[in-house]
Amino acid sequence: MPGKYKIVVVPGDGIGREVVPEAVKALKACEEVVSGLNFEFIEFEAGAMYYLKNLKEEYPPELLPTCRESHGVLFGAVGWQDARWPDGTYAGAKLIFDLRFGLDLYANVRPCKLYPNVPTPIKKGPEHVDMVIIRENTEDLYQGIGGRLNRGGTSELAIDVRILTRKGCERVIKYAFELARFREKGAPMDGKKRVTCIDKSNVLKACVFWREIFNEIAEKYPDIERDYAYIDAWTQWAVRRPEWYNVCVVSNMFGDIITDLAAAIQGGLGLAPSLQVGDQLAMAEPVHGSAPKYYGKKVTNPMACILSAMWLMKYFHQRYGDKAAAEAAARIEAAVVEVLTERKVLTYDLGGSAHTDEVGDEIAKKIKTVQVSV
Repeated sequence: MPGKYKIVVVPGDGIGREVVPEAVKALKACEEVVSGLNFEFIEFEAGAMYYLKNLKEEYPPELLPTCRESHGVLFGAVGWQDARWPDGTYAGAKLIFDLRFGLDLYANVRPCKLYPNVPTPIKKGPEHVDMVIIRENTEDLYQGIGGRLNRGGTSELAIDVRILTRKGCERVIKYAFELARFREKGAPMDGKKRVTCIDKSNVLKACVFWREIFNEIAEKYPDIERDYAYIDAWTQWAVRRPEWYNVCVVSNMFGDIITDLAAAIQGGLGLAPSLQVGDQLAMAEPVHGSAPKYYGKKVTNPMACILSAMWLMKYFHQRYGDKAAAEAAARIEAAVVEVLTERKVLTYDLGGSAHTDEVGDEIAKKIKTVQVSV
């Protein structure tokens, strides 16, 4: 177990620069009151706004090596107005993909939990929604294999190639089963620890391959119930019966789509955290983007970023068996729940008028006083 957790902090662009400091504030509040919890924060400027300053790169050369020597990364968002590379591609994308692929962060952990007093488009309460979607993060259509056929100035054909490898499938599916085993509670409906395999194996050969590997991995986890859903059917079941789901595992492209649905179910992007996990470290990142039009107004909800930091603490607990990290995670979540329950200090998306830093201050204050059991 590390004596001190080295965390690389990359606020990135736009509102990432406003919400990440609030997540750091929450972690520092935990450090004050949790015995044995110590952090070292190393901050880097990077992203599209960094590119505009330097006009050569999106991040300094020492960023990736420092990340590889760390225990985790706290990341904000990328993208800034018309910041583009000479070939027309948006600046910022290189940073996020270099972090994802350069650190081999193969499991994208997307919690979907509904907290008290949070508006949701479904007719369900917080007791019905507590699932985690594990999205494969390095393969599928996003490998960039494909192209276009142009003849006489007209584009006649476009191809994108889907890639699923045994290694890629095995490791993310295994992680889903390990997480299901690690989570204290099972599905809200019946308390069962289950993993749902989401695919389109009734049509697509790659999905047949995915499901075959799912079944192979599932044999090694007899204590975890296996479950199956076609991707199109899952979208309606997640809305009608979210309480059935505990942990879901899905390939990259399908996961990209359904996790946005999950964010809506849990009350919007301001409350949607994520964690990208590899074999050596993890990167906490709120789901929302850089939202340039809101930058500088200090009205953005920092809870998604703070909850992402909470999931980084859960990762430390799972990876190192660290009870101090578990207490930190419990304190952060309990503090967020108290703020939501009281409804006194909330940003505009939740019906309040508080500024980003005011919400962060309130959560940090409650982290130090809230009572939790671990």
